[in-house]
Amino acid sequence: MSANIPSDLEDRPRADGRSPMHRAPGRFQSERKRHAVELFAGLPRRYDLLSAALSLGQDPRWRRALVDALAPAPGARVLDVATGTGMVAAELLARGCAVVGIDQSREMLSAARARFAYDARFADDARGGGVELIEGEAERLPFPGASFDAVTFTYLLRYVDDPAATISELARVVRPGGHVGSLEFGVPPWAPVRAAWRLYTSVGLPLAGAVVSREWREVGRFLGPSIRGFYERHPLGQIVTYWRRAGLEQVRVRRMSFGGGLLMWGRRTAG
Repeated sequence: MSANIPSDLEDRPRADGRSPMHRAPGRFQSERKRHAVELFAGLPRRYDLLSAALSLGQDPRWRRALVDALAPAPGARVLDVATGTGMVAAELLARGCAVVGIDQSREMLSAARARFAYDARFADDARGGGVELIEGEAERLPFPGASFDAVTFTYLLRYVDDPAATISELARVVRPGGHVGSLEFGVPPWAPVRAAWRLYTSVGLPLAGAVVSREWREVGRFLGPSIRGFYERHPLGQIVTYWRRAGLEQVRVRRMSFGGGLLMWGRRTAG
C-alpha cells in the first residue's frame, strides 16, 4: 500500500470486507511498480528453466521448501501471491489444495495458464483441488477478509512500495489460525559466502543473463543491487516485526543455501 494515500480515505472499512485499497489492476502509482512489470514482461517463455539455472539449481528447491513449511492439508484454500508462472501453485495443487494465483504481470499469468492447461497432472481435480488465476496487485487484494486457509508469496517484497502494509494486506485475507509463508532472496550472513555471493550477483549473473537475452541481462544486472538495497532499508529483524504487527505469530525464519534464500512463515492470531 502506498503511504501517499491519505489514511482517512483509504483506511475506511468496506462493507464487502475487501481491502479499502483495492482498485483495478494495472494502474500502478509508482516507478517501482512499473519497473517490476516491465522487467518481467519478456521473461515468461523460459522462466522456470532459467531461474533454476541462474540460481544454480536452488530456486525449485526453495519453492518446494516453502510449501513443506506450510504443510497445507488436502482441500485447503490457498492464495498464491506473485504466482508468476505458477511454480508454487503447482506444488500446492499436487497436495490437493484449491489454489487462487494472483500476479500483476499478464505475461507471467499467461505462462501459468499454459502450464495448467497442458500439464496432464492438473487435468483431473478429483482430489478436490483446482486453480484460478487472477491479475491483480498484492497491496490491493480483491478478496474479503479471512477468505483463505493460507497465503504464500514469492520474491514479492522488493517490488512493493510499502512492505509492512503489504504484509498486513496479505494477513487480512487469511482466516484466524491460518498460515502465511514467503520465499525471498537473501544476503548470506557469513562473510566468505557473502563475498562469493556479491561476486556472482555483480559479475556472474549479468554475464550469464546476457548469453540468454537482453531481458535476462537486465534481470542479472538488477538483482544484486536490488536485494542488497532492500535489506539495507528493511533489515531482517524489521521484517519479522512487520509480520508480527500484521497479526502473525510464531514467525519462523529459515536461511537456505548459506543464506541465498530466505523462508519465513507464521500463523495468523486466532483472536
